[in-house]
Amino acid sequence: MVFKYKDKKYLANYNLSVDLFDKFDLKILDVIPLRNVFIICTDKGDKILKKIEYASEELEFQYEAIEYIKKRFNRVMNFIKTKDDKLYINNNGDLYCVMDMVQGRECEFYNSVEINIAARGLGEFHKASEGFNYDINKIGLGKLISKFKRRLIEMECYKNIANLYANKNEFDEIFIRHVDYYTAEINNSINILENSSYIELCNEKDKVVLCHNDLAHHNILLYNDEAYFIDFDYSIVDLKVHDLCNFINKAVKNSAYDINKAKEILKEYCTKNTLDKRELEVLYGMLSFPDEFYTISRDYYTRRKEWDEEVFIERLKKRIEFREERKEFLINFITI
Repeated sequence: MVFKYKDKKYLANYNLSVDLFDKFDLKILDVIPLRNVFIICTDKGDKILKKIEYASEELEFQYEAIEYIKKRFNRVMNFIKTKDDKLYINNNGDLYCVMDMVQGRECEFYNSVEINIAARGLGEFHKASEGFNYDINKIGLGKLISKFKRRLIEMECYKNIANLYANKNEFDEIFIRHVDYYTAEINNSINILENSSYIELCNEKDKVVLCHNDLAHHNILLYNDEAYFIDFDYSIVDLKVHDLCNFINKAVKNSAYDINKAKEILKEYCTKNTLDKRELEVLYGMLSFPDEFYTISRDYYTRRKEWDEEVFIERLKKRIEFREERKEFLINFITI
């Protein structure tokens, strides 16, 4: 069980009242912390209690998407409604929802067999979500190039901030040494996408799906050699390759950017779904964006994370460590 201090601090804000559980018509036998949620053992089986940190409209979006997908693919989380047939309850200003607990073990990204199972499951998941549409600001279609251009401007801002410091710390010095290289990668990514069929694909219905958008190992559970998907907090409607980029990035960074792992993911995905040459070109443009370097730089200079200085420095070094391997990976990806 993964349980860290930051999770403990967050979970302390939960209001675990009897009234809360009664509204979901549940009798509680035990409560167990897990990351930023609680496993609740009830008279109706094990459930997950989650405090919602976003607008109720986003939760409604998740519910509608999951209900749509479950018509053809049932290996996703399931919401439990209240006695009043509501998706959540408002408890002193805080929103809470309850879900069935999905059985299975977390996908191990060091294990090629488990990654392949997840890739096949993702292909099925995307296939089941084709045609889903929802009128909310959860549509990512057509926004990627402008988003990357904004991030390019942000990187220049971070560079200016670092250069302004008279007494630069270790993070600043490492960042300044490498920022121009990664800024060039962002420009390259933008150029690839601008010269690709990106906009054209956004207008083709069979290329557009519900994207999970957070395919971390703990959001993919394996049971009986099948993949189950949970935690749709960041889900959006976008191109299939959006999720594939997210998944490949997370998988290959743990194997020194092994191109064979990416090839296997695409091969297994295509046993359940399809990808054409144009989609692979757009995927290449997405993968070319240095997401990890950008994210750690943003989190440091905007103070999004409450980490110690040493943690930021260590993570920055880790992002840069496999720079050459990542470069070779992208060169090899062109030939797929």
